[in-house]
Amino acid sequence: MPNFCAAPNCTRKSTQSDLAFFRFPRDPARCQKWVENCRRADLEDKTPDQLNKHYRLCAKHFETSMICRTSPYRTVLRDNAIPTIFDLTSHLNNPHSRHRKRIKELSEDEIRTLKQKKIDETSEQEQKHKETNNSNAQNPSEEEGEGQDEDILPLTLEEKENKEYLKSLFEILILMGKQNIPLDGHEADEIPEGLFTPDNFQALLECRINSGEEVLRKRFETTAVNTLFCSKTQQRQMLEICESCIREETLREVRDSHFFSIITDDVVDIAGEEHLPVLVRFVDESHNLREEFIGFLPYEADAEILAVKFHTMITEKWGLNMEYCRGQAYIVSSGFSSKMKVVASRLLEKYPQAIYTLCSSCALNTWLAKSVPVMGVSVALGTIEEVCSFFHRSPQLLLELDNVISVLFQNSKERGKELKEICHSHWTGRHDAFEILVELLQALVLCLDGINSDTNVRWNNCIAGRAFVLCSAVTDFDFIVTIVVLKNVLSFTRAFGKNLQRQTSDVFFAAGSLTAVLHSLNEVMENIEVYHEFWFEEATNLATKLDIQMKLPGKFRRAHQGNLESQLTSESYYKETLSVPTVEHIIQELKDIFSEQHLKALKCLSLVPSVMGQLKFNTSEEHHADMYRSDLPKPDTLSAELHCWRIKWKHRGKDIELPSTIYEALHLPDIKFFPNVYALLKVLCILPVMKVENERYENGRKRLKAYLRNTLTDQRSSNLALLNINFDIKHDLNLMVDTYIKLYTSKSELPTDNSETVENT
Repeated sequence: MPNFCAAPNCTRKSTQSDLAFFRFPRDPARCQKWVENCRRADLEDKTPDQLNKHYRLCAKHFETSMICRTSPYRTVLRDNAIPTIFDLTSHLNNPHSRHRKRIKELSEDEIRTLKQKKIDETSEQEQKHKETNNSNAQNPSEEEGEGQDEDILPLTLEEKENKEYLKSLFEILILMGKQNIPLDGHEADEIPEGLFTPDNFQALLECRINSGEEVLRKRFETTAVNTLFCSKTQQRQMLEICESCIREETLREVRDSHFFSIITDDVVDIAGEEHLPVLVRFVDESHNLREEFIGFLPYEADAEILAVKFHTMITEKWGLNMEYCRGQAYIVSSGFSSKMKVVASRLLEKYPQAIYTLCSSCALNTWLAKSVPVMGVSVALGTIEEVCSFFHRSPQLLLELDNVISVLFQNSKERGKELKEICHSHWTGRHDAFEILVELLQALVLCLDGINSDTNVRWNNCIAGRAFVLCSAVTDFDFIVTIVVLKNVLSFTRAFGKNLQRQTSDVFFAAGSLTAVLHSLNEVMENIEVYHEFWFEEATNLATKLDIQMKLPGKFRRAHQGNLESQLTSESYYKETLSVPTVEHIIQELKDIFSEQHLKALKCLSLVPSVMGQLKFNTSEEHHADMYRSDLPKPDTLSAELHCWRIKWKHRGKDIELPSTIYEALHLPDIKFFPNVYALLKVLCILPVMKVENERYENGRKRLKAYLRNTLTDQRSSNLALLNINFDIKHDLNLMVDTYIKLYTSKSELPTDNSETVENT
């Protein structure tokens, strides 16, 4: 509904003008002055509340000094604004016209009273000005003292109120972020036509105003009626500042720690756009290894562009010095693995000490499977995740699967019980996931088939339809061959991968067993004909058991229709397109992840006293620690210090246990007497391959997963996500307000457009 100007002889309305319209104030004294200056007799008997609700004046009736045009919250009136510009004579040129807004004729006494009031007000202002000047002249030292360090002018009353107002807005945005409340409210198609429903931010603003917050109430009354109280542009600007200030709290700790590692998680969808979640590992001032989420990076399809933007984001936007980066790891799904490997190699070229490693939160076999550049493997991995997610949709589906397992494992109840427990967990991330899948495949097929063909109609169409699709996928011969080959190839790395996620001593000895693992895989590659024959036979037996037809993939058959050679068999096809590239890739990937530098770093784990003890204190850390010599506070004394460190633990008291982890070693009370050892342990524990010993400091990843799980894709926001995930980080509201004023008050007023024009009542 349009707003009409209440001034006499003024025909402007909000729908035909870009001018701001302002409510009559609720303050009785100011409201009375507005009515007197309007000279409308019909307004004199109305209360301030009635005038505030139903009457407006456009900006043309105020002096320009009364309107704030350089403020960050669009066109607003000063707190003491009084309208003084009115046309009180133009109606005299047309005496026969009818006037809805009739002008009150003043008597001579009323005119004299108005003139005298203006003279008195002018005299009072001049007197106050003289008193202020005299006071400043008598106390010049105070002003000089205050401005000695910085040339800062004292804040005016208006500026103080503006800061308090902004502080209230920031408080609301931070609350929304921490409580995971989306900015938008109802969808447009949910709202009946003609009904105005504010978004969540505007609704919270109105709630605080109605609860009696004076600062917001004043701003609400003096803001133009036909504009948003806080526009989408302002919300975006303020959210960016919130995000930056809260991220900076973590980054400040990272810089104080000097050394850090960068980790990215799987690509996620944020409001329709792909983003990479970025986490940072570091040791804080309390000697605790922490892994914190610091933001999202927009994903780029071009690997080289992604590498440049990734580097720019970390160094320029977030202000981290990559010279102190000691590790990098990327947990991504199969489709993105090769691109993130390009990012890793580009960073290694610039920063050789930023070692490319496995991440402790991801099983080695899962990591290797995701990196295999074979389309059939990517499809199979996606299908496995979908099957797991399907059964976790409801307890009833898991119960149905349990019943099928009970029937199939009647002769081995203990194993059946174990498989049921595994199915209730996220088993796709296990080291032995492919062994589990092959063992469970018959149960999965029978269960999915039963759900799809249930004659009792226990399942809705959505679940039954999904079960049919998944059943078709897992009973495809290509899927069967793929999971059997992966199971057999990755069996050579299973024990090695398990040890990497165990205690520090297990990681140390696992690094020494890599040569044996690679030797076994190379032997497989040399005899791939024999190994593939066994694998293919296992796949065909499993397919026969499930009554699945053995055939070449449909895509291949269509592409070679009429050109297939008679000697081409399914066995030879899968050997060339699956077994050979899978084994070759896994060998190369192991070499890339466990580079010479990475293995040297893991050899330094012999610094941990329990590892020393297992090696009978016959260790040579100094040789392996050369790569970190520049990171040591006293490199010249390293040899002597390491000798003292070994002697300390070799000749310890009988009742003293050897610390078994880096975490325990870092918290030793006398670690400060071994500065080089402390520096080495600190660098080693931030390597992504090392497990975060204390789970309370691994909150970043857990909270990220919780946010993505609990938030609809179209309601996700990269800004609000950071606030939600880092809800326990302290924030400085004054810093946020000052940053906003510094960045945006000097800019011109934001343009008013139709998308942000709405009555804020």
